[in-house]
Parts: sequence; C-alpha cells; structure tokens
Amino acid sequence: MPDGSVIFVEIKRQTLTRVWNSKSEVIAKVGGGPNGAALGPDGAVYLTNNGGFAWHDMGGLTIPGNAAADYETGRIERVDLATGKVERVYESAGAFKLRGPNDLVFDKSGGFWFTDLGKNYARSKDRGGLYYAKPDGSLIKEAAYGFVGLNGVGLSPDETIVYAAETETGKLWAFDITGEGEVAPGGLGSQGRCVAVQPAHVFFDSLAVQANGDVCVATILNGGVTKITPAGVSTHTPFPDPLVTNICFGGKDQRDAYVTLSATGKLAKTRWPEPGLKLNFASY
Repeated sequence: MPDGSVIFVEIKRQTLTRVWNSKSEVIAKVGGGPNGAALGPDGAVYLTNNGGFAWHDMGGLTIPGNAAADYETGRIERVDLATGKVERVYESAGAFKLRGPNDLVFDKSGGFWFTDLGKNYARSKDRGGLYYAKPDGSLIKEAAYGFVGLNGVGLSPDETIVYAAETETGKLWAFDITGEGEVAPGGLGSQGRCVAVQPAHVFFDSLAVQANGDVCVATILNGGVTKITPAGVSTHTPFPDPLVTNICFGGKDQRDAYVTLSATGKLAKTRWPEPGLKLNFASY
C-alpha cells in the first residue's frame, strides 16, 4: 500500500489484516477461510474465501486439513477498506456451488480470474477449476474444471496466458486465453498445457509473475519459491518454513518480495533478483 503497509489474509484467524512497522490491525473479520486477496478497480479488496479448514498442530507448526466442521460454501467477497464492510459477490457458477476459491488476479479490463481448489474430506475430495468473473456480480464463467486442486493464479505480461499451479501434483499449467473467460482446449480433450512438473514430491501453492514472464510459485514441503520459465525450466529458492504459501512484489523497482511463511505464521520481506510484474489496480 502507499503508506508502506502490507495487506494480507489470515485463513485460520478468518481476517483481512494490515501490518506495518511491526504493528497489525484487523481490517475485517470475514469468517470462513479468506485465502487470497487482490485490489480491484474500485479500490476495494476482493477475496477468494475457501469456506474454512480444520487445523492441526504438528510439532508447533500450523497445518490446514479437511473442510471445517462448520463449512457451508466457498465464495467471492468484497471488502471496503475504509469501513471493513464485507459483501458476498458470488457463491456459485451457474448451477454449481463454489467449493474452495483460492486465489485471484485482475486483468486490465477489470475482470478477474480465480481458482477453486475444492475441499478435502475424510474419504473424498472435490475437483478444482479455473473461473472468470466481473467484480460487479454481473458475470461468472467456469473456464476449466477437473484438476487436482488449482491454487495460485497469474497472468502473463501480455495477458494472453493465465497460469495456475496445481497443488498436489506440483504442476504449473498454462491456459491460452481466447476470449472473455474462455481458454483454448488442450490435447485429447484436456484443458490447458503443462509447463512444468517437479522431479521431487512437493505441493504448489500461490504464485506471482515476474516482469520478464517467469512464474514464481510458493512451494510446500521443500519450503521455498520455485521459479519457472515459460519454457519449463525450474529453479528453487529456499525459505525457513516448510509451508511457503505466497509471494508478491512491491517497492519502486518491484524487487521487494513479500513471502508468507504459513506454518510459522510469518510474513517475510526480501530483495528479489528480478523485478516482479506490477499488478493491475495496485496502489503502490
């Protein structure tokens, strides 16, 4: 933000929170599981709310699990930063309820792409998908469906490709945009194309795109950020937490990287070797 603060979601605490100079304040208590946040064209923050997790302590680390006992539905929400007012914008796409909306990114026109991770249960799990919506509630489209939990989402610098990270397979998918909320089909009836898959077992979480088009994916188990080129070459930067869940860029040169270390409940700031891609409607 222009005042140097950082706004982020706290899933377990169920809040949209602002932090600066080692201080923090709750902007809004939203309930459920606020999972991703982005500034929209109207200056409000839009949230992907997964509906809530059950939580576990593993050796002092906080780990998300299956759907919360009071889980009702996933949704897209709007938060007025001045008042903290929370409004639900979407709970379904056509006849299908949103299950676990995870992350979102706005395009230049003011619409946004978002992922739905689905929800896990004791003996079953939902499939995940990629969606497109307008912030005024007038349009929502399911662009792709059937994945093993799509998580992070981002746009290429020219906005011809939307990238999505698939959590449990450790794959980065690319979807070629053909129209408003529409993507090109893949081979043999599939959707999207696989850019990269990791040689070791890892989970992919949220992501950010660099100005040069490389994709930086927060990575779980080997705790860090995996940078993937459009050609599929991967390199890894470790961080001191096994549950690295997001990265975003800021600062005048877009080389300040803010990284969420979720298992230990920390927000880290570091200088990144290359500048990030400035987001549409960003306030900095």
